[in-house]
Amino acid sequence: MKRLILAVALIVMPTLAQVAQDPAERIQKLVTVKFADPQSVANLLSNFGVELRLDNRMKVIALSGRRSNVTTAEDAIKQLDVPAAGQKDIDLTVYFVVASDQSNVTGSPIPKELDSTVATLKGAFPFKNFVMLDVLSLRSRSGAMSDASGQLTGGRLTTFSVRSASVDGDGSMIRLDQLHAGLRVPVGGTSEKQNYVNTGISTDVVDVKEGQKLVVGRSSLNGPDTALFLVLIAKIAQ
Repeated sequence: MKRLILAVALIVMPTLAQVAQDPAERIQKLVTVKFADPQSVANLLSNFGVELRLDNRMKVIALSGRRSNVTTAEDAIKQLDVPAAGQKDIDLTVYFVVASDQSNVTGSPIPKELDSTVATLKGAFPFKNFVMLDVLSLRSRSGAMSDASGQLTGGRLTTFSVRSASVDGDGSMIRLDQLHAGLRVPVGGTSEKQNYVNTGISTDVVDVKEGQKLVVGRSSLNGPDTALFLVLIAKIAQ
């Protein structure tokens, strides 16, 4: 009798295991990403046959689909999410350079480290005077939202933010996702709530060499006679 029971158990157990692990069954799973950028990982999983939802602040990717596809996607995330995949701090500095034909434009002298960059701008644009409006710095890394702001006269605010910063495989280029830098200019409101007009530059992706002085964009200030140039420098923190 004991042998009969054992034989039946050996037959039934694999069957139960197969039912419990049906590869066609639809399942959902939450996967925490510790090191890599969740958005970059999700982009790579677009052809894995799973539905994806992600939360960059919580660093979580939600997978939904056939069990076999979800398992494959989860294994891929584990391969990508390792310390060597990315975690270096990036120091970012953005210079707010104002150019105008007017002689009374408000600002500080251009710092020496931007002399060559401003010389290039003078050769490319017809503006006569260049001054420094503000400088903002922040430190970011892969998957970490970072932002900085400053206050100018007249209630104006300078803003600088990136959603994520990472270094490519050979360390020669720095990638910045969803960069924004610009001015917030007050346009009225109440004592309880101030209204602003936002001006500046927003980009989905910027690739910059370490230490390079990159002009990421130009926007107008007070019409076409005055312009705001944003000069970016990115360095890997030591």
